[in-house]
Amino acid sequence: MKNKPEILRYEDIVERLYNFEYLAEFPEKGEKSGNFSSYNRESKYNENTDVYEAWHANADGNGYIREEGTDIIAAEIKGPGVIWRVWSAAPKEGHIKFYIDNEIAPVLDIPFKEYFNSSSELFNYPTLVHILAKGYNNYVPIAFQESCKIVFSEGWGRFYQFTYSTFNEGTIIPSFRGSFSAEEKAALHLADNILSDVGENTSNYKKSDKIEKNITIAPGETLEVYQIKGAKAITSMQFKLNQEEEDDPIYILRELALSIFWDNEVNPSVWSPLGDFFGSAPGINHYKSLPMGMTDEGFYSNWYMPFAENALIKLTNDGKQKRNLTFQISYVPLKKSANKYLRFHAKWHRDAYPGLDKQRYIKGDRWPDWPFLVTNGTGRFCGICLNVWNPNPRGVIRKNIPAEELTIVPDKMVPIIDSICRRYWWGEGDEKFFVDGEKFPSTFGTGTEDYFGYAWCTPEYFVSAFQNQTLNVGNRGHISVNRFQIADNVPFMSSFEACLEKYHPNEWPLLYSCVAYWYQDAESSDPYGPVSATDRVHYYVQPEIDQQP
Repeated sequence: MKNKPEILRYEDIVERLYNFEYLAEFPEKGEKSGNFSSYNRESKYNENTDVYEAWHANADGNGYIREEGTDIIAAEIKGPGVIWRVWSAAPKEGHIKFYIDNEIAPVLDIPFKEYFNSSSELFNYPTLVHILAKGYNNYVPIAFQESCKIVFSEGWGRFYQFTYSTFNEGTIIPSFRGSFSAEEKAALHLADNILSDVGENTSNYKKSDKIEKNITIAPGETLEVYQIKGAKAITSMQFKLNQEEEDDPIYILRELALSIFWDNEVNPSVWSPLGDFFGSAPGINHYKSLPMGMTDEGFYSNWYMPFAENALIKLTNDGKQKRNLTFQISYVPLKKSANKYLRFHAKWHRDAYPGLDKQRYIKGDRWPDWPFLVTNGTGRFCGICLNVWNPNPRGVIRKNIPAEELTIVPDKMVPIIDSICRRYWWGEGDEKFFVDGEKFPSTFGTGTEDYFGYAWCTPEYFVSAFQNQTLNVGNRGHISVNRFQIADNVPFMSSFEACLEKYHPNEWPLLYSCVAYWYQDAESSDPYGPVSATDRVHYYVQPEIDQQP
C-alpha cells in the first residue's frame, strides 16, 4: 500500500524558516539541499584520474550553466522544491527571470537589484530581505512543483547564490505564480515579525518545565550540571557568567567546556568551549540570532534537542580559578516516539581531518579545502560558528620555520598563495558540501564572507536571524562569524563533509576554529573528541614576522 503524498501549504513552507522541531526529523527519501552559484567553472573533478583539477580557482563572479542567446542559465532544479535563499554581492539592472513548472513565460521578470528591495510589494519583508555589510540577501521562499529555471539577462551584475531544497517526489506543494495570496502574505509577515524579534525562548513553548540553578565549579573540576530523565526535548538553555570585573572572559569562556550526553552515551554529542557553543568567540560579543545569542542577561540557545531516556549536562573548568555561573534549562515532553527523532550535535575543533588524507588537503589536489564537519550517518547540517585568528596585517609568513613544517601548497600553487598573501584579507574561500559520498559538491559557494551573508571583505558588525558578524576590527586579529541553516538545512542519508577554502597556511599565520551544528541519528556517533585547554586558549599568539622596508 502506497503512502499518501505529503501536501504542504505555502504557510507550512514558510513556517520552516523558524521551526526548530523540523530539524530533528529524519530526512525523507529523495530529500536533498544544495546551491547554484557563480563559482569558477574551471574547478572540476576528473572521474578518470580521481583528481580535483583547478580546485583553487577563485574567479567566482560570473559562472553559470550555459547560455541561451543573450541570457545565461543560472539554475535548473527538478521539483518539488523551494528556493530558500538568494544572495548577491553586486546585483544590477539586468533582469532575473523565474520559469516555474516548465512554463514558456517567466512568472517573475524583474531587475536583479529589485529582487533585494524590501520596499517592493512582492518582497516587503525587511527581515527576510535585507543587506548585510554590502551583501544582498532574500529569504522569501519560492516554491515549485515540477521545476524551476532561473535565468539572467545581460547586465544582471556579478556573483549569485541560490540555496534550495527538493522533497520526496510525491510531495505536493503550491507553485509560485509571481504573487502571493492574502494567506501567504500573512504567513510571510508572521515569519518576518518572529525573525525580527529573536532572543531567549524564541521557540516559546508555553508548557515547558524549567530548571534554574546557580553553580560554582572549582579549577580542574568536571561538574554534573543537571540530568533530565525521560523522553523529552530541551527547548532552551541559558547561561550567565557571574564574573569579577578584573576577569578576562576571553580566557574564561575557553577554559570552561560544555558537554551534553544523550541516552547514556559514552562520548558526548555536544562538546565545546562554553562561549563558542553560543555562536561567538572569543569572549562575550553581543548579538541575537534565531537559535543562539549573547546578551547582557547571558547566553542563550533555542535548539530543539530530543532524547529517549536522559540528557546529562556537564561543565568542565580547565582554568586555575573557580567560576560561578547561573543557568536555566527548559524542556518539554516529546510529541512522538523518541526513535522518530535525530539527536542534536555540536562540536568545536581546530584543524581536525577525521578519516581524511590530510596531505591531500594541505598540499594535494584538495587544497585549499579546510574540513569543518565530517560525519557518517543520517542527519541534517544546520550551521557553523567560525573564529578566525588573523594577526598579520602585512601578509608576511613567519620566519625561522623549517621547510618541512610549512604546510604550503605545491610549487605550482606558489604564485597563487603569494598573490593572496600580499593582502591581509582572509575570506576568499568557497564553501563546499559533499553529501552522501558525492565526488563533486552539491553546494559550491563563491567566498567565505558570501556564505556568511555579506560581501567585499567588509568588517562591519551586523546581526540577523540567520547570519552574523559579531567581532571584526579591520579584518585583523580575532574575527567571529556565524550562519545558521534552519529552513535551508542540508539533509544527508549516509555521510556529510563540509569544507571552507582556506588559502592562507597556518604559518602565515591564519588559524581557524569552529563549532559545527547538526542533527544525526542516535545509532551513529561523530568522530570529534574534546580538545585540551592549551589548544583552546593559548594557540593564538602574536607572531614574529620578517620586517619589510
